[in-house]
Order: sequence, then structure tokens, then C-alpha cells
Amino acid sequence: MNSLKRDIIQINEEKCTGCGSCVTGCPEGALQIIDGKARVLSDLFCDGLGACIGDCPEGAIEIETREAEPYEEHKVMGNIAKAGPNVIKAHLQHLQKHGQEDLVNEAIDFLKENSIEIPDYEEKPLACGYPGSMTRDLSRSGSQTHEPVMLTSELRNWPIQLKLLNPNAPYLKNAELLLAADCTPFAYANFHQRFLKDKVLIILCPKLDKIIEEYVDKLSEIFQKQDIKSISIVHMEVPCCSGIGIIVQRALEKAKKNIIIKDYTISINGEII
Repeated sequence: MNSLKRDIIQINEEKCTGCGSCVTGCPEGALQIIDGKARVLSDLFCDGLGACIGDCPEGAIEIETREAEPYEEHKVMGNIAKAGPNVIKAHLQHLQKHGQEDLVNEAIDFLKENSIEIPDYEEKPLACGYPGSMTRDLSRSGSQTHEPVMLTSELRNWPIQLKLLNPNAPYLKNAELLLAADCTPFAYANFHQRFLKDKVLIILCPKLDKIIEEYVDKLSEIFQKQDIKSISIVHMEVPCCSGIGIIVQRALEKAKKNIIIKDYTISINGEII
């Protein structure tokens, strides 16, 4: 394939700590942590628009113009589609934000050709700030006061944080896994009864946790050893939360497992989307 001069990501290895924040910030799947450093896997997958730059706490990523293979939207969409509807949505929003209407149209053509549902990716303008961290008042005006209802916890395992989890834990054998973003149990009031019943809970935050590659490795080990029955993912509607789907998909690929994933999105207002 002929190369051409275009914008593409450049990583400063001296500054890069291998935290993995850029990996989940790249819906295109162009980045991966290898030997403790972030690497661009292929020029084909890097669109050069810099979604990952804002996710790097060390300022180790910049855009440079150099000889690179042409970016191919169809190949990128083949990679993105595996990670589910929320990653597709984040990718379309990313392209739209940078005015890449031709690439948006190519991506939509790919979805139509492969009978994949096109998500509602049109973002409402925000006054300022990143949509995931924008300050909002969610108080319910006029809400009625009800007598408290005593509910039973459906939690059946401990610990629940992926960083602390032992891949050899006996309760993981033949388990139905629920991977939940840290915020979801607080946003969705009926979390225990709707999602957690009869499942083993694992929580993580793809935005704030800095050990993404370790998470991929640990989940891969669980998938290899424990004969997992099913995987459910619950995450918030904010773009950074779509990283959970990417982490799980990469772990499945590494483990060479094919497990159907049920994906649920919770709105900021606490509703299932």
C-alpha cells in the first residue's frame, strides 16, 4: 500500500508511563500497551484526529505530519463493530466533532452493509466542558416522599474491584459475570434486583483506573480458566464508559473465547437507555 503524508499520533516514550488511558480513549483501536508503553498498532487505524491526547495525563502524545499508510474507515469499522454499539457511537461522535462528514458517511455505509444498527450519535451542544465530567444538578423537583422499602443485597462475591480480584477464585467457575462501571450502582436505583441477581460482580472505571492492560490480562485469564457462562456489561452513557466494552473484547480475543455480551447503558438521569 502506498504511503502519503498525513497527520498521525506520535508517542513520546520517555514521558509515557503505560497507564493505558489513551487506549480506552481511542475507539478506533489504534493504540495498545506493549512492553509498558503505548504503541500505535497500525497507521491504518489511526485517524490523526487526537481523541487520545486529552486522555494522556503525562502529555506524552502529540500529532505530527509524516509518511503513513492511508487511514481506512472500512477496516477501522470492522474493528470497532466487534466492541458493540457504544463504541460505534463514540467513534461516530468523534468523527462528527472533527467535521469528518465523509468518514461518517463511510462508517454508516459499513453499518448498513453489515446490517448493524446505526446508533443515535448526534450530540447536543454543551455550554462547556467534557460531557462525562460536566457539572449537573440531578435533583428531582416535585418528587414524592415514600416509605422506605427494605431490599435484600444480591451481592454474592468479594472483592468486587477488578484490580483486587483473584482469577482463581472458586466462585468464578461457570459464573455469569456482571462487569459494571463504578458509577452505575449509584445512578440506577434498582441495580441489585435488575442486574446483579445470580451474577458475579466485577467493577472498574475505564477512565480513572490506570492499569488497563493489566485488566485485559486478568479478564483474559478468567475467561481461559473459568468457563464463563455469560457476560453482562453495565456502563454510563458518557463516552469514556464505552472503554469497558473495548477491554472485554480485547480480553476475549486474547483468551480466544467467544462469549455473547449483553450491553446495558445507564443515562445520567438513572434510566436504562
